[in-house]
Amino acid sequence: MEKNIETNPADKVKPYKELETAKKQQVAEMFNNISHRYDFLNHFLSLGIDILWRKKAVRLIKPFAPKVILDIATGTGDFAIECLKLNPDKIIGIDISDGMLDVGRKKLKSKALTHKIELLHGDSEKINFENGSFDAITVAFGVRNFEHLEVGLSEMYRVLKPGGVAAILEFSKPTVFPLKQLYNFYFLKVLPGLGKKISSDSAAYSYLPESVQAFPDGEKMASIIKSCGFNKVEIYALTGGIATIYLSIKK
Repeated sequence: MEKNIETNPADKVKPYKELETAKKQQVAEMFNNISHRYDFLNHFLSLGIDILWRKKAVRLIKPFAPKVILDIATGTGDFAIECLKLNPDKIIGIDISDGMLDVGRKKLKSKALTHKIELLHGDSEKINFENGSFDAITVAFGVRNFEHLEVGLSEMYRVLKPGGVAAILEFSKPTVFPLKQLYNFYFLKVLPGLGKKISSDSAAYSYLPESVQAFPDGEKMASIIKSCGFNKVEIYALTGGIATIYLSIKK
């Protein structure tokens, strides 16, 4: 399913504003730069809550009993590893950052999981698999980085089998006082400074809040997912709306 729509403000948010290269190239470079500290930063800056969010997503997928799973924007493989609790036959993770994949492959080797999970270089907007190849698709904090959101979502729909499910975990924006104010202070003021000190890439943790602020969430995001083919989208707000799971079903 081909789409070429550039209506989402987040599509135009890039990590390195001074460069004229495409968003996809910049995102790959950014994750290459922070790959060696990514796992630590991810858990530290989210206070470890991201681990609970992935567990929740896996519980939502469990009734579908998927045997072949694709983890998009797999990074260092945390979501793929969590999906082993579903007892699948095979999990394939794809990512555009070779640096992240290298860290992920070392992690899998250390855990003796290479027979179950395979990490490949791959573009989420041009997935190199046949139609209907997977029972389930997972993606955590990755769709926000797509250069063209609808293209990536349409590709996810294409490679899913009928009856398959996609669990999209992404940051969103809380709306309730005082969580909204506390979240904005931490996300916009504290996190970029901490990220800069620990990762040595100031752009990476300035890009994070900017991309979240521009990204559609809630019903708006669900509507976009449905426009890309999915028949049903269930919305699960997490931790007061800091993140959201969009459980998207292909009938």
